[in-house]
Amino acid sequence: MWQRQLHTRERQIWRFQRPRKHLANRQNSEEHPETLNLMIDRSREEVATAMIPNNFLPKPLPSRSTVRLNVSTPKRTKIVNFSGWLLPVQYREAIAASHLHTRSLTSLFDVGHMLQTCVSGKDAGEYLESLTTCDLKNLSRGAATLTVFTNDKGGILDDLIITKDDEDKYFVVSNAGRRDEDSRILLERQDDFKKVGKDVYIDFLDPLEQGLIALQGPTAETVLQSLVKIDLRSLKFMNSVKTEVSGSHIRISRCGYTGEDGFEISVPADDVVNLVERILEIPDVKLAGLGARDSLRLEAGLCLYGHDINEDTTPIEAALTWLVAKRRRAEANFPGAQRILSQIKTGTTKKRVGLLLGQGPPAREGAPILTPEGERVGSVTSGGPSPTLGRPIAMGYMPPDLAQFGSGILVEIRGKTYKGSVTRMPFVKTKYYTAK
Repeated sequence: MWQRQLHTRERQIWRFQRPRKHLANRQNSEEHPETLNLMIDRSREEVATAMIPNNFLPKPLPSRSTVRLNVSTPKRTKIVNFSGWLLPVQYREAIAASHLHTRSLTSLFDVGHMLQTCVSGKDAGEYLESLTTCDLKNLSRGAATLTVFTNDKGGILDDLIITKDDEDKYFVVSNAGRRDEDSRILLERQDDFKKVGKDVYIDFLDPLEQGLIALQGPTAETVLQSLVKIDLRSLKFMNSVKTEVSGSHIRISRCGYTGEDGFEISVPADDVVNLVERILEIPDVKLAGLGARDSLRLEAGLCLYGHDINEDTTPIEAALTWLVAKRRRAEANFPGAQRILSQIKTGTTKKRVGLLLGQGPPAREGAPILTPEGERVGSVTSGGPSPTLGRPIAMGYMPPDLAQFGSGILVEIRGKTYKGSVTRMPFVKTKYYTAK
């Protein structure tokens, strides 16, 4: 039996009141159990954070309740604060090794920090459409769609996945870092609907009660098929099914954030440990952390909210025009429709592009993008080494007329310029599963 297993996992509320040194305070040990090797000294934390991408460096911990997973993990696990959550950036293996394992076999990610929400009522579809750019009327039962919350200026408030369980039942997964904002958006619009007699109910699933794990990689189907009775070959990409495993009621969605085939599994917190232990008994599977998840999504050309997209960026500028459904364009009744539809017709002044760099250091967020003549024309929003390609890659924004595929560019990194070119995304071909 593989020793990379998770033992008792009790979820507790952890209120952060001071910066990281608060973690080293051994007082009140009953309130703050010392599992997960969190009581590490300052020097070890500095070593850990030096090994991870810039966008995962610790930030001042927010003074609000966050959920902490108490798990028994390998000694070399590196823990960071990510959007107010204490999460592993890597486990025993280096990030690159974990990344390549996901591309060749299967990795298991804990994504229980994400916001899971159930929306129901006879007006639930209309309600969700009033906040997003998607077409839920024409979405099949059991199917899911990626979409965005937009503001009145067409900016992206968050990206999320909506699954249609029935005409009056929907399941929503959105970003942990936007939990407070998303909750506010949903509740305020619910109040608007209630005032005019509309039927909408919202259930924010408590992360203390409902976990979420992601199984990603080319052998993910084989791994999960050994644990469930349903035929996973009939479950295609961006579709969801409810089933049982060992008496636990779970939801399996065929999707992910890596570009590989895989599944996200919503499971009651009381049962998640047992499920994870069973999965980790299978030799193909290893635990993976935030570091590998970030490099995998970058290779897949997927956006990270707050970096590649934000409230000032429209779906058109972000090269996500396909998220604006055809029917919604015709009806023009979503937030920010005027600006978004205008950009579809006339174009934008900036565009998200992929950048393939030559030999040299990786470009990080904020690095200037220059023309071959040295004129600054944009900025990098995400970047890092590509373990699959063996060279640095990045994405960023620049004027569309300068963003032709194959066009040469320069990226400034620590005062020096390095050559690169504009390229298509994804950087690495995705392997999403479509049933025949």
